[in-house]
Amino acid sequence: MSHSAPSSAYVALDNGAYASSGLTRGPWHPDHQHAGPPIGLVARSIERAAAALGFAHIARLTANLLRPVPIAELALEVQTDYAGRNVAHFSARLHSGGKEVARFTAVAQRESALELPAGLAGHPLPQAPRTVEQSTAQRFPFSTEMTGIQDLIESRVAQGVFFRGPSAVWFRMRHPLVAGEETSALQLVAVAADSGNGISAILGFDKYTFVNSDLTVNLLRRPQGEWICIDARTLLGTNGAGLAEGQIFDTLGLVGRSTQSLAVRRRE
Repeated sequence: MSHSAPSSAYVALDNGAYASSGLTRGPWHPDHQHAGPPIGLVARSIERAAAALGFAHIARLTANLLRPVPIAELALEVQTDYAGRNVAHFSARLHSGGKEVARFTAVAQRESALELPAGLAGHPLPQAPRTVEQSTAQRFPFSTEMTGIQDLIESRVAQGVFFRGPSAVWFRMRHPLVAGEETSALQLVAVAADSGNGISAILGFDKYTFVNSDLTVNLLRRPQGEWICIDARTLLGTNGAGLAEGQIFDTLGLVGRSTQSLAVRRRE
């Protein structure tokens, strides 16, 4: 990457790897990525592998975050574990500096038109608390001195207050995930859903860390459009553990849910 302001989260390299830019930087350490962009990067590869086999819908994506992802060159590999008539299972691994930093599994489904009977419980599907147009534009309150995830995404608060309990936030990409490409709605879901524990934080950043060690996204249909809303809340135990859970919406309504396992610690 050049020293000029980055224009994408990643650049695809000739060797099949990806160069990471400062737009991936998270709030926990200046040399570490927010987990959203690398999860989105792997979602992109799984999405392509599934599409090549005729599976258009990614029904579940699980990321196991083994160690911090550095802002450095990343290599990833995707494997088809099983592909049947209607469902396929995939796995992926993400490496940097010779170390495995994250491991993934995913379930893809072949779509088939289905007419639903009228009057089903829970239908029509619920909508986000407020529309994009009704929501307030607000920048993630991270560093203004260093480029980071707050510069990669545009955010609008639909309900609640950033980092002060349950809140719903619309996300849109300001820059491409990968240079020269349009970011898909699935990739945006992956980037946005990893912020659930942040936007719904109930402990202060100055005194606590509550880093997620995983992310699971379950989708009932393919997300659509350039805006995704995460309506999240955080629940804490007394054992240093917690859970962030969220509902995922696009402008048409509910798309799915997300969960994150949290390791909660008081700062030294």
